[in-house]
Amino acid sequence: MNKDLILREKLALTRTVLANQSTLLAFIRTSMYFLVAGISVNNLTTITHAYLIEIVFIIISVILLFVGIFNFFSQKKNIIKSEKHIGDYKMEYLNKE
Repeated sequence: MNKDLILREKLALTRTVLANQSTLLAFIRTSMYFLVAGISVNNLTTITHAYLIEIVFIIISVILLFVGIFNFFSQKKNIIKSEKHIGDYKMEYLNKE
């Protein structure tokens, strides 16, 4: 068994986990931006129906947060599923013959 290949695969999997976490943080950051925009739009503008814009921004914020969390756990499940193939895929292939 080639140990360099196994190490390379484990490092790639670690990068994938970190990218998944980074994506979750980006979703949270964007959600927070929309939340701050929604909270402050009523104070910064003199539009008569600014509360409607405020509600829309807050709803978008909540939706982005839930999409980000769903995406994180969905990708995490896929990463864990693919983790079992590291190192033993050659052994499975050789045992089938």
